[in-house]
Amino acid sequence: MKTTQAAVVALVLALGAPAHGQAVEKKELTLAVGGKTALYYLPLTICERLGYFKEQGLDVTINDFRGGAQSLQALVGGSVDVVTGAYEHTIRMQAKGQDIKAVIELGRFPGIVVGVRKDKAAGYTSAADLKGMKIGVSAPGSSTNFFVMYLMSKAGLKPADAAYIGVGIGPSAVAAIKKGDIDALANLDPMITKLEQDGDIKVVADSRTEEGTRAIFGGSNPAAVLYVRQDFIDKNPATVQALVNAFYKTLQWLDKATPEEIAATVPEDYFLGDKALYLAAVKANKPVYSRTGVIPADGSFAWGGGVGVVVVMRVACPNSDPHPQPLPTRGRGADRVCRSRTNALARPPAPCHDNFITER
Repeated sequence: MKTTQAAVVALVLALGAPAHGQAVEKKELTLAVGGKTALYYLPLTICERLGYFKEQGLDVTINDFRGGAQSLQALVGGSVDVVTGAYEHTIRMQAKGQDIKAVIELGRFPGIVVGVRKDKAAGYTSAADLKGMKIGVSAPGSSTNFFVMYLMSKAGLKPADAAYIGVGIGPSAVAAIKKGDIDALANLDPMITKLEQDGDIKVVADSRTEEGTRAIFGGSNPAAVLYVRQDFIDKNPATVQALVNAFYKTLQWLDKATPEEIAATVPEDYFLGDKALYLAAVKANKPVYSRTGVIPADGSFAWGGGVGVVVVMRVACPNSDPHPQPLPTRGRGADRVCRSRTNALARPPAPCHDNFITER
């Protein structure tokens, strides 16, 4: 549906109002995240600090878990309402018959980096050399875990060829490398930038840029998203739309903000004691964040396909609309990918189609 230029301007200005003027069904929400201080989840912190949740009439309590796998478990167990987490979790849950959907893209690249401890780096030539290593991940079953397992599978290894140690996201991950508790690390900024600057690791895989992501996956790979159970969407459509509005406004702010403005917005303890380091990490991660909130219609999607299996496939999905049509037959794996997202909410509001957001 096309709208006039004046209407588009009015709608964008209206983003500050609660979802389409409708009262949210559930004002008090609990949101889970696995490692809030990581730059992977920067949109969440910015949204909270700038008051965009409250602007939408929401009172959001954030539960910060050690890793994304625990956030997912909390959603499935019913102790939280929504999650900011890795997109691949939604695909895994679709495969298990759990109707969980991503409603807005926050990160268009994973931003995950694999680094090998400096004293081990001299003998590293490819991911095949990860065999037998103790690899630090945010948590077993997390996106950092799947990322490094995928690199290993490309090199002909099996997931069981290495040991995965949960080190969290934050100072504990840095300490694990510095103490020699792990041989390699799959983690996020600002921890990676600190370890690089301190000379503790050699980066061997980097998905903080489009070029790096395509080199690893052969295409785009959506990363951080806001995901929620479909039954929650059905019962609380205005609430979910309000969340999407808040995050959409955050993405627009991030697109224009300088690293200095970002650093001035987050809590000082995010700096790991070094503001200059944090600024460098923010600069390295600026390309990661979504500009539009829309999950691309095609891309490469990686997830755990089963015990000892890492699956990556190229998939083309029709962009969701407010009245989605049945998907064409495309195989069970691809169907799971396409069912795991909806772009119907991830645009500025438009006054049509029962108040859901529409393509323009």
